[in-house]
Order: sequence, then structure tokens, then C-alpha cells
Amino acid sequence: MIDERSGAWDQHLARWRRGATPRGELASDPALQARVLAAELSLLVDSATNYAIYMLDADGAVAIWNKGAERIKGWTEDEILGRHCSIFYPPEEAAAGKCTEDLERAAALGRIEEEGWRVRKDGSEFLASIAITAFRDADGTLAGFGKVLRDITDERAAEQAAEAREAQLSAILATVPDAMIVIDDRGLIQSASSGAERMFGYSEAELIGRNVRLLMPSPDRERHDGYVARYLATGERRIVGSTRRVIGLRKDGSTFPHELAVGEAFGGGQRLFTGFLRDLTEREATQSRLDALQAELIHVSRVSAMGAMASTLAHELNQPIAAVANYVEASRDLLADPDAAQVATVREALGDAAAEAMRAGQIVRRLRDFVARGEVGRRVEDLPSVIREAVALGLVGARGDGVELALDLDPQAGAVLIDRIQIQQVLVNLFRNAVEATAREPKRRLEVTTRLDGSDRVRVTVADNGPGLAPEIAAELFRAFRSTKQEGMGLGLSICRTIVEAHGGRIWAEPRDGGGTRFGFTLMRAEREDEGAR
Repeated sequence: MIDERSGAWDQHLARWRRGATPRGELASDPALQARVLAAELSLLVDSATNYAIYMLDADGAVAIWNKGAERIKGWTEDEILGRHCSIFYPPEEAAAGKCTEDLERAAALGRIEEEGWRVRKDGSEFLASIAITAFRDADGTLAGFGKVLRDITDERAAEQAAEAREAQLSAILATVPDAMIVIDDRGLIQSASSGAERMFGYSEAELIGRNVRLLMPSPDRERHDGYVARYLATGERRIVGSTRRVIGLRKDGSTFPHELAVGEAFGGGQRLFTGFLRDLTEREATQSRLDALQAELIHVSRVSAMGAMASTLAHELNQPIAAVANYVEASRDLLADPDAAQVATVREALGDAAAEAMRAGQIVRRLRDFVARGEVGRRVEDLPSVIREAVALGLVGARGDGVELALDLDPQAGAVLIDRIQIQQVLVNLFRNAVEATAREPKRRLEVTTRLDGSDRVRVTVADNGPGLAPEIAAELFRAFRSTKQEGMGLGLSICRTIVEAHGGRIWAEPRDGGGTRFGFTLMRAEREDEGAR
């Protein structure tokens, strides 16, 4: 009978393995059914290789041991059956009776779960997640314990590493002055750094879950949801992946400029946008102060230049004023006993006096305009007229000293976008330098040329036939406090460079063919209205 049942058992097990166990036959043999069920359960338990599943008797000795327990802990079933569970605990816990204490708690509560350190056969320790369940007979007698254990050493190490990285990132973001705000694809704020709290005046708790348009003034506040919707629909990047200057709105209602860079990321099946913000208030205030100081320095330089030319200007003004005085005195004498011929002569003399007075007035007007502080503003100007006015001011008295002027002004290089007075300041400085450079030449020559420089630039050249520049001087010519003159401060050409670069151009010096020096600078070309109409 035993042999028959054993043979039937083997047949049923083989059929089960093939997935064709006839359950009708098992129903007629309860003992065989129990054995098949036990075998199926054993196969199921052994297949859970990532879990150590084993049973202890009521005294804590190992009674059942699965393949997962063998893999995780290192003992084979033959080595561990009958051994007390304290073998799995670190020595200090085993000596303290923790195994027995855990079983007593499980017996009292029915089931306990915990994480703790356990020991492998080779003595190494690992962190485990453990569940202990007490088993009782029908009459309530304690039959033993089932233990399910999982090695979570790597899992907890990864979690701790992630937590450490998160803590490190949070610490960095807390100390970085820039702000970071994360929103979802609906524009709702998911997180805000401490920098964002300082920048906008809200706490993170006040911001989370609210639409980011809260931090924008009109009209961006009303438009932002449309920006996001358009990007989600088209994928066209106008803001994402770029940096731009925008205006932010603080909790107290004040606005401020800031730089915004937006990045996109996907996490957990969710699209997120991260904005990095940098407050530009202090930078722009500093730049505004620097611009004001630069404008004042440029103005002082113009006044200083006119101071250096004071004697020449006085001489130039003295000529028309003396002429006016002479014409008026002559007219007075002629009118003492006038006749028709004398009246005609007086009329002509008064006309000449008026012309000389107008000449003196033009000199004074140019001087006044040149040294006036005024607002710095760029507009489209006619470059030839700007140059001619600068010639009239910068070459005061030079023509009488034998300086020959040659103007070669390209009509195509006429309209430029400039601050008229500042560019005249550059020209006057270059003219005066050229006059001084040719002081010892028997034939003094000054050449002013304009040409197109590409499609969007105009090149202005001022050349002289002086002795030229030594290479070591030319290398530092445009640096502040570098001068070739004993009485000079070395600021003139430095300020010229500042003005030209502020206009989007560049300035340089190079040897002139045939001797002398050629200074060149570029300006932004502008289109005249009549040119744009064609």
C-alpha cells in the first residue's frame, strides 16, 4: 500500500510539474492531496530566492530552511536545521538574548516587523527587513514561528546616499543667492529654494501649489498660462533653454528686474520646468551709477580740453570782435558828416560787422554745445556735418599755423547712430593730437576720411604726417594714464576708446603710409529715411 501511494505520489508530482495534475484524483486521496500541497508549497517557498523564508519551532530552533535563506545567509539546510536562531544575531545581541526576546514579542503580538543587523555564516553582517509570525494549533498552543527576511543593505545605502545628496543640494541651494523655482506643466509651483523665499518675500509653504504667475506683474501675469500652453502644444522653444531679463513681483507689491533661465525635465511621468533666477537690482543700480560717472568723466574731459585750448579760442574770438569794433568805429566817423556815398559805405561796414559778430557767435555756440553736460542720447546723425563742426572747433587757430586739412567723406557713409557731442569729442581729441604731432613738420597735413566698413559699420580715419608712434607706446596708447606728452594726464585716448566702444565700435592706431600715424574708429551705420523708402 505504501509503495502504491509512493508511486502514485511520484506520478502526481510529475504531472504537476508538467502543469497537468488531475485534481479529481487528488480529491479522492486526502493524504496524497496533503503531500502534493506540501510539495507545491515547498517549491513556491524555494522559488523566492530574494527572501529568506524559514520556520522555527516553539523553542527557536530552525525547522524549515528555503533556498533564499541559504543564498542570503550562507548556511545549507543540513548545516542549519536544529540550530538556535540566536546564531543569526550579532554577538552582542545574541548574548543579550534578543532572539528569545523577539520570539516572545511575536508570540504575544502575533506578528512583528523590524529592521536590524544580522550575521551570515562567514561572519559578515547585513541590514535586514524581518517579519516574524507566531503559529498556533487549533487549541491555541504555540507551534512555532515563521520568519521572512530580506537583505536591504544596498537598498538602504542607496536611500542614504540619495538623502545625503538631497541634503547637500538643499544646503547648496540655501546658501546660493540665486533662486530656484520648480513648476509643473500647469504652471503650479512644486518647490522653491530659500533664495526664492528671500527674493520674493514668500515662504515655500505659501508658494507650493499656487500658479507661478503670482510672481509676475502685468502683462506677463495674464499671458503666462498661454505661453505654457503654446509650448506644450507646439514644442516651440521661446523661453525654455534660454536666458532673458524679466520683471518679478514681490509679496509686498514691489517689482524688480531679474535674469531668468528655464530648463525642462521629466520625472515620475511628470513634466517639470525649473527656473533659475538672479536678482539684477544691485547690478543694474551699479551699472547706472557707473554710466553716470562715465558721463561725468567724459564731460569733464571736454571741459578740460577746452581749457587747454583757451588761449587759442581767445585769439580766435578776438579776431571777429576786433573786426566788429573797427567796423563800428569807422561807421561812427563816417556818420559825423554823411553824404550819400558815405552812407553806402557805412551800410557795407555794418553788414561786415554783423557777419563778424555771427562768426563769433558760432564759435561761442559750438563751444557751449561741446562743453554742455546734457543728456546722453543716440540718434541718427549726418556724419559729414558732425565732422565739419568738429573741424571748426578742433582746428581753431590751426589753419593759421599752416595745417593743411584734406576731407575725403564718402556720401554712402553719411548716416550713423551716435551721440553727436560725444563723437565730436573723439574727433576733437584726435584733431588736436594730430596738430600737436605735426608741430615740427615743415609741411603739416591732416587727413580725415570716411568709408563703409561692411554692411553695418562706418569707418572714420584721422591721419597726420607727424613722426609716428614707437611700438612700445602704440601698444598701451589707449590705456588710462598713458601719455606721450609731458603735461598730459593720459586720459584723452582712454576716454575716446570708452566712447567708441559704448557706441558698439572699436578704435585703433596704425602707421600711416609715408610716415605719421593713422587713427581709425568704427560707428554703427544707420539708414536714412529716404534710403529706407527706396
